Amino acid sequence: MSSWNSGRIIGQKPPLKPKEVWAIRTRLQMLSAVRDLALFNLAIDSKLRACDLVAISVGDVSISGRVRDRATIIQKKTGRPVQFGTDPTREAIAAWIGSRRLRERDYLFPSRVHALPHLSTRQYARIVERWVSSIGLDPQRYGTHSMRRTKAAPIYKKTGNLRAVQLLLGHKKLESTVQYLGIEVDDALAISEQVEL
Repeated sequence: MSSWNSGRIIGQKPPLKPKEVWAIRTRLQMLSAVRDLALFNLAIDSKLRACDLVAISVGDVSISGRVRDRATIIQKKTGRPVQFGTDPTREAIAAWIGSRRLRERDYLFPSRVHALPHLSTRQYARIVERWVSSIGLDPQRYGTHSMRRTKAAPIYKKTGNLRAVQLLLGHKKLESTVQYLGIEVDDALAISEQVEL
């Protein structure tokens, strides 16, 4: 008898490494994949769960035809806000909105399936699989949570500031951030050893 997860890799999905981010981004730019570039940059920059990412409206990130310097999205799961906005993300979003002539009340990523108002989380997961496969990564190892963790993991690694990462991810509890990042006692000790008093 086969289990539901037979042949699947289970557990936390790893974040993308910086060189992998640049490889995918460059590939999308070369293909002039305007939607995918906007989706990719926004997924990494916002650190949002798939359900929140796909439901973003144009008005959430743009006002009067101008992409906001910093957007704020309230997450469904926690009710906590997440803020984001970097130049590459703003530029990619502006190009996407302009190419589709999207209005403020439109979803930022409308579905190509007429029965759905916006990209579904399953459609987004398939897109992520294509991105990672395109640069030779195993799509079973990566998923939509890889995108969420891609910016959070190096921020923690560089700063050791769990509270900052908690705020960026919109977690209610610090324990959730610890678990999400996969921080172990060894990590905490290594940070402690770097501080001399």
